[in-house]
Amino acid sequence: MGLPKNIVIVEDEVITQRHLQDILAQVDVNVSGCFDNASNTIEALKNIDCDMILMDINIKGPVDGIQLSKKILETHTLPIVFITAHNDDATLEELLELAPYGFIGKPFSSKEILVTLKIAYKRYLIHTEASGVNKTSNESNDIAINEYYSYSRDLSVLYYDGKAVKMNKKQSKLIGLLSQNVNHTVSYDVLISQLWEDDTVADSTLRTLVYSVRKLLPDLPIISHSKVGYSLQSSHLI
Repeated sequence: MGLPKNIVIVEDEVITQRHLQDILAQVDVNVSGCFDNASNTIEALKNIDCDMILMDINIKGPVDGIQLSKKILETHTLPIVFITAHNDDATLEELLELAPYGFIGKPFSSKEILVTLKIAYKRYLIHTEASGVNKTSNESNDIAINEYYSYSRDLSVLYYDGKAVKMNKKQSKLIGLLSQNVNHTVSYDVLISQLWEDDTVADSTLRTLVYSVRKLLPDLPIISHSKVGYSLQSSHLI
């Protein structure tokens, strides 16, 4: 389960900012910026990479974290995870109106931060893929295969009409290899070495695996190239 590449922290306590930065640095997540008020955050989001926001509810200035989040979501499609020391009913009710991707109470541990961020980011990726929403990052990690199929590089999951396709481990790995090389032929040797690693198997074993995928997904455009290999053809990338 992956973490976002770039996170923005909105937090008015310098010590907490640094603590969060230290936690994220340990897992190689880039902190694009740290801000303690709404105006600086909104201005910065115009120019920096951001895949997720860690938002404290109580920040400096007349606009709090919840109000700021509402403003951001008017123009950005971003997952926001809230951090707060307040868990009273009124605050929670206001938060729930935003359908947040995550909520972290203070004080928190490194494990709480990382687990919450991983779950939140996975939910966000699934939601955006299912709803067809474009990510705000500069480069999409989704491969559109045709009208019905798409492949998520982040989650290593094939989707049909927005729903994850259930496959066994070998089938999933085969689709991953073909999707990463969409519209290009992947040779038998490469597929066999990647799928079975140190095991020596015959070409017929690979053909049987491909047959099982075609039987499961008859409209997935896997093309056979005689005596060479296989390719997955995307009508969206031609």
